[in-house]
Amino acid sequence: MTANTTIDTTSSKPTNNSTPDTLQGNSSGHNANKEQLADSSIHKLIEAQIEFTQQWLCQQAKPLVDDAWQWLGTQPMRQYISCEDLQHLINDWLLTQPMTEVMRTDIRAILQTVIYHPVNDNVPLSELVDETQVQTLANYIGSHQQQRNGLIHALIGNDTFADLLTQTLYHAINDFMESTLDKAGGVGKLMKMGRSSFEKATNRNLDEKLQTYLHRNIKDLTNKAEANAQAHLSNEEVSRLLVMGWARIKDQPVSQLQTYLDNDPDNGSIQHIEASVQQSYNRLRLSPYLRSLVAASVETWYDNHQGDTIAALAASVNIDELAVSKLTPTLLPIIEDAINSEWLSAHLRDMLQAFYEQPNIQQIFATKD
Repeated sequence: MTANTTIDTTSSKPTNNSTPDTLQGNSSGHNANKEQLADSSIHKLIEAQIEFTQQWLCQQAKPLVDDAWQWLGTQPMRQYISCEDLQHLINDWLLTQPMTEVMRTDIRAILQTVIYHPVNDNVPLSELVDETQVQTLANYIGSHQQQRNGLIHALIGNDTFADLLTQTLYHAINDFMESTLDKAGGVGKLMKMGRSSFEKATNRNLDEKLQTYLHRNIKDLTNKAEANAQAHLSNEEVSRLLVMGWARIKDQPVSQLQTYLDNDPDNGSIQHIEASVQQSYNRLRLSPYLRSLVAASVETWYDNHQGDTIAALAASVNIDELAVSKLTPTLLPIIEDAINSEWLSAHLRDMLQAFYEQPNIQQIFATKD
């Protein structure tokens, strides 16, 4: 008999129940996991880089400031700033904008503090003005004969001074006569009757005639006084008078100036002075006259300094490397707080995320996997 034997051919083949769809799903899941891992790695890299960058910048803040100053100092001004830029800065920003009320209030407060500070009681005026300055000024004024004669004329020879002196003398004479006639009894009454008769006979007021007489004679006197002053006040005499005037007041305390001011808290002299300055400033700052002067001044300055380096310009106002090095410790806390601030972290994070999202950087991570 022949045995019938059945051979299970399937047992010798590997079993694979995966369909094409199943294979694709597994591949997608694997890719998703890879992307999640890549995103997680990039996120960790970004946070680590932010922390490192902030720490490094804090440690290197002072050398960076010093190097930045040295670099900036070598740059020529004209490379970054033009004459037109300066014109726009002054005209469109400084002059166009009125002074804020906050600044005006601060100015008044500072003036109040400075003028009425107790230290002014113990400091003489000579501390503010040197003797040589007074002598130089006196010599300068005395040496200008035309200006000196003009000043003498303004003080002595003008009509206003003559009118003022006429009225003063008239009132003095009139008061004397009235008081004298009242005390003279019958003689005084007789003199008053004579005055009345004179006015009726001449059809003129005695007071008016007296004023006319005084004015005519005083005008002549002032002219003579002016000529006499101009003839006898030599350059040396004028200088000597000015120096003598200064000698009378130089030992007075600075607080003596307060006597010429009203310290009313609501309507004092300081308020009036500041308001007057502001009125003048607001009238001038938009005027074509001031703008023409500003334009000419800026152009002159720029022509003289456009080739200077930033360091040379800073040195002209006494800012050099030593000044910057002394200022740096004061600035470092501000710089460090700015470096460690959240706003800088956010900007660094945005920058690094944009960096890692670039296709070529993404390709690097994909190749690495």
